[in-house]
Amino acid sequence: MVRYVYDFTEGGRDMAGLLGGKGSNLAEMTRLGLPVPPGFTLTTEACRAFLATGSEPAGLWEEVSAHLSALEASAGRLLGQPDDPLLLSVRSGAKFSMPGMMETILDIGLNDGSVLGLAKVSGSERFAWDSYRRLVQMFGSTVMGVDSSSFERSLALMKDLRGVRDDVHLTASDLAELVETYKNLIHLETGDRFPQSPAEQLRRAVLAVFESWNGERARLYRRREHIADDLGTAVNVQRMVFGNLGTDSGSGVAFTRDPATGRPGLYGDYLPDAQGEDVVAGIRNTVPLAELRRLDAASYDRLRAHMRTLERHYRDLCDIEFTIERGTLWMLQTRVGKRTAEAAFVLAAELADEGLITPDEALARVSGEGLARLMFPRFDASATGTALARGVPASPGAAVGTVVFDSAQAVRRAAAGEKVVLVRQETTPDDLPGMIAAQAVLTSRGGKTSHAAVVARGMGKVCVCGAEELTVDTEAHRFTTADGTVVEEGTVVSVDGSAGAVYAGAVPLVDSAVIRYLEDGRGDEGAQGTVGAVARALSRADTVRRLEVRANADTPEDAARARRFGAQGIGLCRTEHMFLGERRKLVEQMILAGTDAERDRALADLLPLQRRDFAGILEAMDGLPVTIRLLDPPLHEFLPDRTDLAVRIATAQARGGEPDTHDVELLTAVNRMHEENPMLGLRGVRLGLVVPGLVTMQVRAIGEAVTERLLAGGAPQAEIMVPLVGDVRELRLVRAEVQRVLAETSRAAGVVLDCPVGTMIELPRAALTAGRIAEEAEFFSFGTNDLTQTTWGFSRDDVEAEFFSAYLDKGVFSTSPFETLDREGVGRLVGIAVAEGRATRPDLKIGVCGEHGGDPDSVHFFHTAGLDYVSCSPFRVPVARLEAGRAALAETEGSDSR
Repeated sequence: MVRYVYDFTEGGRDMAGLLGGKGSNLAEMTRLGLPVPPGFTLTTEACRAFLATGSEPAGLWEEVSAHLSALEASAGRLLGQPDDPLLLSVRSGAKFSMPGMMETILDIGLNDGSVLGLAKVSGSERFAWDSYRRLVQMFGSTVMGVDSSSFERSLALMKDLRGVRDDVHLTASDLAELVETYKNLIHLETGDRFPQSPAEQLRRAVLAVFESWNGERARLYRRREHIADDLGTAVNVQRMVFGNLGTDSGSGVAFTRDPATGRPGLYGDYLPDAQGEDVVAGIRNTVPLAELRRLDAASYDRLRAHMRTLERHYRDLCDIEFTIERGTLWMLQTRVGKRTAEAAFVLAAELADEGLITPDEALARVSGEGLARLMFPRFDASATGTALARGVPASPGAAVGTVVFDSAQAVRRAAAGEKVVLVRQETTPDDLPGMIAAQAVLTSRGGKTSHAAVVARGMGKVCVCGAEELTVDTEAHRFTTADGTVVEEGTVVSVDGSAGAVYAGAVPLVDSAVIRYLEDGRGDEGAQGTVGAVARALSRADTVRRLEVRANADTPEDAARARRFGAQGIGLCRTEHMFLGERRKLVEQMILAGTDAERDRALADLLPLQRRDFAGILEAMDGLPVTIRLLDPPLHEFLPDRTDLAVRIATAQARGGEPDTHDVELLTAVNRMHEENPMLGLRGVRLGLVVPGLVTMQVRAIGEAVTERLLAGGAPQAEIMVPLVGDVRELRLVRAEVQRVLAETSRAAGVVLDCPVGTMIELPRAALTAGRIAEEAEFFSFGTNDLTQTTWGFSRDDVEAEFFSAYLDKGVFSTSPFETLDREGVGRLVGIAVAEGRATRPDLKIGVCGEHGGDPDSVHFFHTAGLDYVSCSPFRVPVARLEAGRAALAETEGSDSR
């Protein structure tokens, strides 16, 4: 028989898949002897069974009743008893943290009778009615489907009528009146009444949490964070403890280290006379955690001790929720805290220095995605001017965008290509779509533990919270600064998440300290901790990784930068980029040539230019492999636009003149070469086979550049790559020409030229016949951009704007297949080609040169698939180096450290 309910005393942190992250950690803290209010967890299996059938699984409520009876016995109180009621919280808890995305209901068990008993036993009538008000509000919106804004409006109206700003200044009679208002709202909007039965409250609350797994915001968050949809959520039922019992009570959220920077110390927020939801919601501005020391020194010291215990036990930054009930500290939650990219690197290095984790564990705790964020530009401090406002630097980075004041507007403008900054008094889970769409989030309330801060850090979004001097008017779509400056919607602002500042206009950007370090080995003084941590992580990755990392580079400048960034060669040098600019005229001459002699002259003029390009790149990469791809795109791409030519000719004729002869010749050539689908037309190896002399010219330029470097005492390692091969006979013909030209060049110069010849695997047929192609290829390089296009049957340039967003929304894609490799389809072709290619040629060198080579998730796949190297743009080289190291560790440990 399947078991669906576990007491906190029965679990542990290794059971997150079954008990969810929150439940497993509550069990772990209970096991450690920390003061955790007792309770029990309904498993993710129960949730999945409920979602599959629409009803709770057989035996679930019998188990719940048994655990509830045990909880009542230990508390000496019954759920909902009129004189001294036991009250419960019902909270979600998925395997992976999803802050604010699912439901929570507090104070289960209160009704019109027990609220009076709670007032009597607690000695605080106001506390009892405040707790009842919270229950009716949460239950009404979460379980009964009433729009939460209806309750918020009623609360705001009550505060206005009483002339108070914060909830804490409402009296017991005010709150009792609110409870009646809320209950009437529920009845008016649903036709149903708030249930007075505590058992019904508990059952409906549990099922509502289960259902919230498939809520819109939860689904959106999972898509954004790549969390599987079939995991389900656990539900934690726990005895309530109360932070809203007066000034000797309160709730807070704490981090064992700064989640924004990784620096040691206690960080967090505390709110006296409040329940925990008030802290993360940001509806009242909190005080720093250090203030708790003055308010309640004993609780502060106990909290510090528990935080040290948890950090050493988890060997990581811990995010902790706690409540103080009349001087008694209770630990309500812990989890490994979300942190910024900067904090991740600094924290990993410091924990390794402290001996809490190994260097390999430190590497596994950072990511290429995080490193990429640290490489983004930052604001130029010398050009910022006076800040419009300052707040809490909740999530670092620099972002520029136009101000918007609601989530829907952020989504609309971002979809139209505009960069936006979402400004709110505080965010709620309903703002998630706008937060995803925005470049940055700015709030006038809340701190480092508010909803905006936690979610923004998890997504790597720039965020400034608690900018108290701002008056945010969401209805008028504007905010006002302390000096009276009014900023309307659509105004451009710059948000500095590292300094916690907001500036008018677009502040100029400068390279990040990490980029400066990678370029010249230096970083600015203020970033040495981050730079040093990044350097250590990259060094460790280079030590353990098996995959080589090369760069895609077409100029000596890009090659030199790639080498500084740690590239071990060039995996793709695209020769077509050398045919642009002033050289386009020579290509035109080659295309327009009426005789072999004219074409040969044009090719002869191109030869020294190509040779000089290759020589510069080989010099920049001396001693390292440089894979040079022969001309790939259709020749008509080097000619003027067909429509432009036709318009010029027609305009000249309309004016009674003769059109330019050269324009007429070009239009004739363009029409002759026009293709309905040039991506699948005369390009790549096909050009080499039908355009006489083209391969000969390019190979001779390569051979002469290699000869030049050899005679200068260098160690060039040129490799020649033939693109778009679909059949081994194509490669055999081109390879024979390559070898003939290299032999001629070698004899003429008196040197030995060893330039391996290989091919790009970018067509499904090439992957499926890789065993045959390997008979002629000395290396493979997967062109995953074209392989993705031809496997899926769509053109990237045409479809990304047309239907990719719809496919992402509908879950057809979890991410674009051009960003992260499609493992099921394209990945399977890669696996076939690797296996069959090496079966023919065991020493076959295999790499990838599509942009997937710099994607963290794809790098892990390429490591597992047995490739020898990945190649990516120069600025992605450090990311690929880091992920190649993490992939090696994941394989060793039998896990995936992504």
